[in-house]
Amino acid sequence: MTLLEISPGSFREASIPVLETKRLALRAPRLEDAKTVAALANDRRIAENTARIPHPYKVSDAEGFITGVNKTGGEAAFLITLHDDTIIGACGLMNQDGTPEIGYWLGAPYWGKGYATEAVHAVIDYAFTDLAHEALQAGARVTNPASRRVLEKCGFQWTGVGLYRIRAINSSAPIDRFRLERRIWSALKEWGRVS
Repeated sequence: MTLLEISPGSFREASIPVLETKRLALRAPRLEDAKTVAALANDRRIAENTARIPHPYKVSDAEGFITGVNKTGGEAAFLITLHDDTIIGACGLMNQDGTPEIGYWLGAPYWGKGYATEAVHAVIDYAFTDLAHEALQAGARVTNPASRRVLEKCGFQWTGVGLYRIRAINSSAPIDRFRLERRIWSALKEWGRVS
C-alpha cells in the first residue's frame, strides 16, 4: 500500500496505538463503528454525565465524532472494546487549558464491571509514558459517584468544584474536579496500588 492509497481516516487511525489491558483493547474509532457507538451513547444517563454528548445521539453525531477526533497532537480518542472487538464505550485525552483532560463513558450494559477503571488506567499510562505529560485533569458530575470512584481508584485527587456546560441538558452543572501528576501515578504503580 502506498501513501496515496491510505485514506485520511486510516492515517489518523494509524497514528493512535492500540492499548491492551487484561480484558480490553482501546483503539481508534473507525467510521464503520458509528452505528454501534450511536446505539450505546444514545442513553440520557450517559449524555447527562458528559460535557459534549448530545441527547438524542444519532448516527450522524457518531460520524461527526469519529471524523473529528485524533487530528491534534497530544490528543487521543479511543473506543473501548472487549478483546472480541465488541465496542463498550470510549475514553480519551483532550488538551484543556494546558493540562490534558481525560474523559470516558461506557454503555449502560457494561457498568459496574470495572471496565472504566481498567480503560482509564491504560489511557493514563499512555499519557504519561508515550505522550510525556506531567499531569492530567478530569471531572465528574457531583451527581455521578460511580465516575468519581473511577477517578479516585486511578489515583486522581480532588481539587475542587467547577461548572461545566452539559450539552444534553443545555445548561451548566457542578463538576468535581480532579488532578493526577505523573510522579504520583509512578509512586502508586511502584507501591502496587494501581496496575
